[in-house]
Amino acid sequence: MGVGEIAEALVRGLSESTAVPPKIHLSPRGARTSTELSARYENARVRADNQDVVDRSDLVFLAVRPENRFEALGGLHVHSDKVLVNVMAGVADSDVRSILVTRASLVRAIPLPSVQDRRSVTITCPPHSEVDALFEELGGVLPARDEREFNVYSTLTATLTAHYQYLATLTGWAEEHGVTPEHADRCVRALFRGLCRALGDHTRSLHELASDHETPGGINEQIRRAWFGPSNVQALEQTLDVLLDEMT
Repeated sequence: MGVGEIAEALVRGLSESTAVPPKIHLSPRGARTSTELSARYENARVRADNQDVVDRSDLVFLAVRPENRFEALGGLHVHSDKVLVNVMAGVADSDVRSILVTRASLVRAIPLPSVQDRRSVTITCPPHSEVDALFEELGGVLPARDEREFNVYSTLTATLTAHYQYLATLTGWAEEHGVTPEHADRCVRALFRGLCRALGDHTRSLHELASDHETPGGINEQIRRAWFGPSNVQALEQTLDVLLDEMT
C-alpha cells in the first residue's frame, strides 16, 4: 500500500530476483508508478483499492507516506492471518495498531532503494522467518533484537544525505579553485566510488580501514583530525541522540 520510491524498489527487486517472482498487488495510490510497474512486470497488478490489496495478500507492505497513514489505513479490515510489514519511517508499531485494529503479525523494516539491485541489508523488528527470508533475497537481513535497537539503526539512516552534502561541498570547493564543475563532479564520484570495494572487506573494522588509508602525519590524517576532533564528534553524536530520543 503506497507505491513510492521504496515500494517501487521492492517491486523491482522481488520481480527480478527469482525465476518465479511472487504475485504483487499494488495500491492505486501513486497511480503513475503503479501503472508503469504493472506494465513492466507480469506478476504485478494494480488493484481497485487498499482493501483489495489487503484481501489478496499474505504479506502486506505499509509503504504510504507517514503523514498519509490515517487516510490510507483508516477503516481497513485486516484478518489476523495476515503479516503486516511496516516500512513507514518513524511510525511505531503502537501507532499502526491504533489505526488498524487487528491481531495480525506486525514487522517493522528499513529497506533502502538498493533492494532493487539486491544490495541492501534490511533491518527488521521483531525477527520473522517469512519476512526475513524475503529480505534475504534482496541483499540480506539484519534482525534487531528489540525496538530500541531498531530505532538506533533507523537513526543511522538519517545520515545519508549528510554524506551526499559532504561530497557536494568538496566539488564546490574544487570549483572555487578553478576546476570545471564536470571535472570536479567526476573526480569526487570516482574517489568515493572506490571506497565501496574496501567496505566490502569485513575482515577489517571501519577504524582499521580509516587507518589503512592514511599515512601518519599525511594529508588524509590532517583532514580527518580537523573534521573529527572531539568537538565535531560530540556535535554529531548529540544530534544522533536527539533523533533517537524523538523516535522512542
